[in-house]
Formats: sequence, structure tokens, C-alpha cells
Amino acid sequence: MTTYHIEHRTTYTYDSDVTGSYGLVHLRPRDLAWQTCVAHEINIEPEPADLFRHVDLYGNSKSYFHVVQPHTRLVIASTGVVSVGVNELDPASLNMPWEQARPSNTAPPDSRTEDPESWEATDFTFPSPYVEVPAPIQDYARRSFLAGRPIGEAAVELMHRIYSDFTYKSGSTTLSTKVSDLLTKRTGVCQDFAHFMVANLRSLGLAGRYVSGYLASRPAPGKPRQAQDAASHAWIGCWVPGAGWLYLDPTNDRLIDDSHTTVAWGRDYGDVPPVKGVIFTEAKKSKMEVSVDMAEA
Repeated sequence: MTTYHIEHRTTYTYDSDVTGSYGLVHLRPRDLAWQTCVAHEINIEPEPADLFRHVDLYGNSKSYFHVVQPHTRLVIASTGVVSVGVNELDPASLNMPWEQARPSNTAPPDSRTEDPESWEATDFTFPSPYVEVPAPIQDYARRSFLAGRPIGEAAVELMHRIYSDFTYKSGSTTLSTKVSDLLTKRTGVCQDFAHFMVANLRSLGLAGRYVSGYLASRPAPGKPRQAQDAASHAWIGCWVPGAGWLYLDPTNDRLIDDSHTTVAWGRDYGDVPPVKGVIFTEAKKSKMEVSVDMAEA
């Protein structure tokens, strides 16, 4: 297990008073078989009138806040300590023919009681607001998912191909960029590559979930660690019956390991944004700054 101290700070500034600010954040790391959130707190400036935590239907921790005093600067600071290991799956399950990994093939009629994992995985087989499944996406997916191929082998090759075929380019996409656009543009950021890979899995009836979290980047030998060596990140999970979820990082062409800290998962980015909200103001201009520091404790 590797233990990290993580600080995530989001600062908004406005050119006129904000009289009310409502926010929702996904910032607390999850407790998982291979990960433990040792401590976590959220501090907001100005002090909110309301701040409470809720657990959603996917088991993610969500915090809501309401700031009522006028302000031109809002700071949302998340501080936590998390211990992370490696998520290991049964190798035999990864050899299952991919066609048998479809939740629709494994869920019995009363799956809520007999096979709850299969029932829950089914929710991740459908298109979602940020992950439409255009017809050409299945053609891309089937190049990796040949008939009878093991689910683990096929999913890993799909990840390799996305890494090879796409170019990471900050600012080349927005939240409104569609999967069909990515097929043509072949550029994007981690969020886009995760959405694209999830769409590929769903096009074949497989369950793909979007995962948000942090990635620790270790400095080169002899170089000091910098705060910018960490970042918010996104990757995907592919459901494997009898084993759980195989987590893959198409942006970095690797399975997740103890450098990945999982915060939340959902159908797509829209289910798990780090910070979102609504403000009441007459301000014409605003600015957002985000910083992440992730250091081994």
C-alpha cells in the first residue's frame, strides 16, 4: 500500500459580488478493497451556511454547500489522506470469452437478489448524456473484440489502440464534445479518452463505467517532486463477471495501480464532476483556478 496526502483546491474569483452560491463536489476518495480513505475534510471560504455529505446510488461521497454571504472569491479546499494498493482480478475470469461478459447474458431473472453485481453492471451498458454510442463506434471496437477473444485481452488491446490512435492535446475539446467528434478529431484529454473507451464497450453490450480520481506522477530520478506532478484524472472500468471491474487508463496505456486514487464513478463525467454549482450574481467576468498536490505520506 502507498499512502498519499492529497490537496485539491478550486478558487473562483468574480468582478462583482456573488450573493448566493450553491455547490456540489465529488472530492472524498472512495473506500475500496484496495483503497482506504484514512482522513478527509472540505473547507470552504467564505464559510457556508450549510455543508453536508451524502452517498449517492453508486456509493460515491458527495458534499453539498450553500454560501449566503456576499463574496467575490470562493475557495473550495479538499484535504485527505488515502492508502492505495493494487486491484487484482482472478486471471481465470479474464480469460472468459468477451461475449459471455455481457451483463444481459449473466443476470438471472431476479438479479437484484441472486446476482446483484450483474444487475448493477447493466446500468453501465446504455448510452448516457456524455457517452452516446454512434454506429461507427462498434466498427472501431470490433477490431479488438474478435469472436471468442478473452475479455481481458480484448479490453487491454482496445486501450492500447486508443493510446496509439489518439493525441493528448489540452484545450482541444470541451464538455460538449461528442464521441462521434472524437472518432474524427482523434485529439482530446483524459476525460475524452475515457468517454470514448466506455462508448466502445457499451456498443458491444459490455458494461463500461467512467472513473474520476487522481494520478500521482513520480519525478525522474534525481529530480525534486513538484506540486504539478499530480492531477485530476479519469479512466474506465470494464465489468468482468465473477471477478469485478477491470480498470484501465487509456490516457497512459496501462492498468490502474497504486498511483491511481479513485474518487468516484458513474455513467460519465456528468455523474461525478469534482466541483459544480449555481451562483447568483451580476458579475460579468469570472476566473477559475485549480491546483492538485499529491505527495507520498
